Amino acid sequence: MTPTPLLLGPMLRYVDETSASIWVEVGAAARVVVRAAQRSWEARTFAVHGHHYALVEVDGLEPGSVTSYTVEIDGHQAWPDPGSVPEFPPSSIATRTPGKPLRLAFGSCRTSVPHTKEGNRTHGIDAMRAYALNLTKDDSAPRPDLVLFLGDQVYADSTSEEMQQFIRGRRDIDEEPGAELKDYEEYAHLYNLAWSDSANRWLLSTLPSAMIFDDHDIRDDWNASASWKQEMEATSWWQDRIVAGLASYWVYQHLGNMSPDGRAEDRIWQRIVNHHDAAELDLSEELDAFADRADKDPASYRWSYCRDFDDTRLIVVDSRVSRVLTPDARALLSEEETAWLDHRMVGGFRHLLVGTSLPFLLPLGLHHIESWDEALAQGAWGARGARLGEKLRQGMDLEHWAAFQNSFHAVALMATDVADGNRGPAPETVTFLSGDVHFSYVAEVDRTSGSRILQVVCSPIRNPLPRLLRSSTAILSYAVAAPLGGLLARSVKVTKPPFRWRNIRGPWFDNNLASLEDTADGLTVSWQSGTVDGDDHFHPRLREVAAMTVPRRGSGNMPGGEAVPEAALSTFKGSRARRGRRQ
Repeated sequence: MTPTPLLLGPMLRYVDETSASIWVEVGAAARVVVRAAQRSWEARTFAVHGHHYALVEVDGLEPGSVTSYTVEIDGHQAWPDPGSVPEFPPSSIATRTPGKPLRLAFGSCRTSVPHTKEGNRTHGIDAMRAYALNLTKDDSAPRPDLVLFLGDQVYADSTSEEMQQFIRGRRDIDEEPGAELKDYEEYAHLYNLAWSDSANRWLLSTLPSAMIFDDHDIRDDWNASASWKQEMEATSWWQDRIVAGLASYWVYQHLGNMSPDGRAEDRIWQRIVNHHDAAELDLSEELDAFADRADKDPASYRWSYCRDFDDTRLIVVDSRVSRVLTPDARALLSEEETAWLDHRMVGGFRHLLVGTSLPFLLPLGLHHIESWDEALAQGAWGARGARLGEKLRQGMDLEHWAAFQNSFHAVALMATDVADGNRGPAPETVTFLSGDVHFSYVAEVDRTSGSRILQVVCSPIRNPLPRLLRSSTAILSYAVAAPLGGLLARSVKVTKPPFRWRNIRGPWFDNNLASLEDTADGLTVSWQSGTVDGDDHFHPRLREVAAMTVPRRGSGNMPGGEAVPEAALSTFKGSRARRGRRQ
């Protein structure tokens, strides 16, 4: 009898001091067993549209332990493959050590193309693969407690040639939605392309991960505005896309975000664990109905989550599904989601981290342009101006926090309140972690007391802007936008932000995976990219692009300097650039 294959995974997801969650996709209905330290844990698969998944809950582990594990499917070892020569170290579960300072890796925006000379030419070196290979070669390399993926884990609307070949094998690619994804089957294949590379598969099997979606997980500008949504709903394919996108997101990404307590409160997960019939549970209809309901009634389900790592709190915010698109009451977060976030934005931690796929603090000039465009689209310059504003919003991706001023001000006041010590002892930093924009930078709010308020961006992991666009993006974001944005915002009487901020590092445009660590000197952040030696494109070497430490307030030091490494930015270096960055 041919053993049931392990199609994807194992993926190590939620891990705490004594437990871990291990996710797999397998080829047929089966019983999946995880073995570690002479113990075993098992789970039956559940089915969604002909695909079979299991999440094995491993418990009773020792805090601060590192334990190698194997995976069996119906009694046959499937991971590591016993018939192959080991290419990587054994997969292991490293439980949290109480009191140990958090080390976090994070990034966003990763396309799935081959790791070849041509793939690297068009999409750059995969920073995640370089990071994985470095860990396999360097036993002394510090391993993060968590890898946080901040959106665009897959691109449903901009597909690779491999993905398009799969689509052509099952439907006419010249008919809508063309080369974009149509249904669950295509999402399942896209996730397989994203996570089946050998080095990255090993990385995901041995480092805990958490995720949140952004627009390309579904479609560019997802929920940018009411008119965008109306346009999508008028197509013949959107309903299938949004249902498949959210259903597959729950299976491939969100299920592993949840803690054991969170899963215990999740109605779909309880259907899985309480299924005792001999036949495999098929969740297809129920998950489709759930996804449809989550899209139509965002308050029916929460995708955001919060985790405490001793004296560091991480809040990961859904900035896509929970939007309110009603033209006269637009909000990036609904009232319910805002209240949920407000309840968790408190002091008493050394660091308060807020993960949001979209940068909360854009370059200030660009922030002003987006706030102006929102007012324009809301009718500040009449009906014709509103049409122009909507066209600019969708054409230029002007739909970040700045374009939802109600939500921006609400969260800015939360952050300031925490930083001023009004919600418990002020942390050392309130730090927003984001991606999306395809360049990396650090910004800081101008403050003289209380916590530092920072924006740290790492984007992309693998999907760089073309070099020509890097110049125009940097000029627009840091030079032209600064004086122009302020003028435009004032022209439509946009309320001033409650604080000012400035760029303190960046921008840089490399494919990066960032690392953040709480150290004795302060919050240390570094950005790593890949580089190829000779012609060995399959084994990139890790290199550091930038690093900085945010010292504790009162140390007498400030995080340092402007870093503009791209020669393309030389056109606006000097006094004009300095004036722009001070806006």
